[in-house]
Amino acid sequence: MKKKLLINGMSCSHCVRHVEEALTELDGVISAKASLEGKNAVVELDKEISYDIFKEAIEEAGYELVGVQDM
Repeated sequence: MKKKLLINGMSCSHCVRHVEEALTELDGVISAKASLEGKNAVVELDKEISYDIFKEAIEEAGYELVGVQDM
């Protein structure tokens, strides 16, 4: 399954990499691809992950999670 995370605060390629690293460390995330232009990250999952877990990971990385959409 895939989800799109809407993220505020990314401003450069370093931010993109930081978000991707934070997300791929989560249990259940197979891959994560962040987009600076789209202000989002698409994650591929092998199990359901709660909004709160995504929110905590993004906030610890220094950014703001503003929404999660199923794909």
